[in-house]
Amino acid sequence: MATETSNDIRDFHEQLKAILPRLRIYALSLTRDRDAADDLVHDTVIKALTGRHSFQPGTNLAAWLFRIQRNEFISGLRRQRPTVPVDTAIAESLSHPAHQESGLVMREFVSAFAKLAPTQREALLLAVLEGLPYEVIAQHTGVSVGTVKSRISRARDTLERLLLEGETKPRPANSVDIAADRDADEVHQEQHR
Repeated sequence: MATETSNDIRDFHEQLKAILPRLRIYALSLTRDRDAADDLVHDTVIKALTGRHSFQPGTNLAAWLFRIQRNEFISGLRRQRPTVPVDTAIAESLSHPAHQESGLVMREFVSAFAKLAPTQREALLLAVLEGLPYEVIAQHTGVSVGTVKSRISRARDTLERLLLEGETKPRPANSVDIAADRDADEVHQEQHR
């Protein structure tokens, strides 16, 4: 077995840090609860750091981490399984508060996300979920970096407004978004003349 160099360890840590946002999104999708998701990401990172020697450099670190996270989530569900007699379990289940709030939050988010302009949804997903840099997103979508930044910023602002203010109506006109994209492209073109 080859010994790890300080460069290997540093590279592992850098890659791990880069994947943390994606781990949190996956944890949110599994737990549907922010606090539980944070705990799951924490547990995943601890397991990854303690088991770093079992990771094969050159293989897919993200897949390895997601597998650890999924297994940790399943283990957590197993630990939460009731181990008391049925009569006691029924009596206790009646005294626990409902866990419906996290499902409502997720439904509100999905509803708000669906109200974003398609270009904003795409840019936000590529930046946040995939962790792609603005330049790569710009190449992928065929627009300038300024337009990508504008779309992501407007998407975040709209999501915040919809979620915090509880608005249920989509923004009236997508022409505002198109005009803003056009303005961002014109500024980009002016800067490169």
